[in-house]
Amino acid sequence: MAQYKGALIGLGWMGMLYDLAPRIMDRFHVDDIDRPTPPLDVHRKWYHHEHAGEEGLPAGFVEALIDRPEIDLVAVAERDPKRIEVYNQRHGIGNTYTDAEEMLRKERPDIVSIASNCKGRADLICLAVECGAKGIFTEKPMTHTLEEADRVVKTCSDAGVPLAVGAITTSHPSFGRAKELVTDGVIGELVSIEAEAPHSQQQEWSYFLDATPSWVIAANDPPMRESGTDEFAGQGLMVTEEGLMVHFRRRAPAVRLTGTEGELVFTIADGWNLWKDVETPDGTRRVQMPEPKPKFFYPWTGVYLLADVMDCIEGKLDDPKISGRRVHLALEVELAMKQSSAQGGVRVDLPLKDRSAGLNYDWFR
Repeated sequence: MAQYKGALIGLGWMGMLYDLAPRIMDRFHVDDIDRPTPPLDVHRKWYHHEHAGEEGLPAGFVEALIDRPEIDLVAVAERDPKRIEVYNQRHGIGNTYTDAEEMLRKERPDIVSIASNCKGRADLICLAVECGAKGIFTEKPMTHTLEEADRVVKTCSDAGVPLAVGAITTSHPSFGRAKELVTDGVIGELVSIEAEAPHSQQQEWSYFLDATPSWVIAANDPPMRESGTDEFAGQGLMVTEEGLMVHFRRRAPAVRLTGTEGELVFTIADGWNLWKDVETPDGTRRVQMPEPKPKFFYPWTGVYLLADVMDCIEGKLDDPKISGRRVHLALEVELAMKQSSAQGGVRVDLPLKDRSAGLNYDWFR
């Protein structure tokens, strides 16, 4: 018998559709109920031999929930009736609702997955906690504003509910191993971190940051793009209270961790690469070492987000690798860098005083 009742909010791309069709980018409004849906392979199965070298797991949150024998998927909520019909054809598990609040209050699930748009996500997370959720995993971005992020993180923390945010690369177990290598001093003392722009969608750097951000400077942030996003896309520097620097530059690897005795570098194409200082007949040289295990494989999926949440509930992990707390930190740094760039590259101190500050996201988020 399953130990936990699970529920899913949103049968869109991350909720279900990624596993049934290639992504389409036909525009819609976040409040639309009837949304563009491509032809779907409703009964699709995965044959990994057909994709040699790309042996990724199913991406969708519904598949992640069904995959866990500890979880009984009791309900899903989705406003678009076409997608509910597809869900029933493929799975036919649990009750279906068109109102997420009604579902949460009636079903009171233990594990809640939220794959809807960012609008209202903070309210849904807090409502799930109010309705007794023991763990939550959701899609990115977590919130629009710092005030929403403050509320979400405090609500989950006060209730002891682990919150994992965004099926990105950091959810992969290889990141957990990389953090162990850094903590164990394999590359010596960590002296700097390098990454791409600190947007909250891909914040690999924040997983390795145990220090408190103090101030930022930044430049070259472009204006709002045609898609509707004004996420930070410039370059800059963040400095912690302890003096650790995080450099954000275009075309940087996803994350580069430089230590006094070595370096760890992650890219989506190559996974993790490790260099260490070793003694050679010609003196100390920085030499590439065997690739750390486990090897990173694309895609990053809901399977790993849920795994972290379950490990937290069972006391095996203190915090999901992409926790709400770390996403909150990344969002605040991003907003500070936008402010710095807008003011000509001045220093902006953290934490920000204006908690109403926020970001606009692409139309599909």
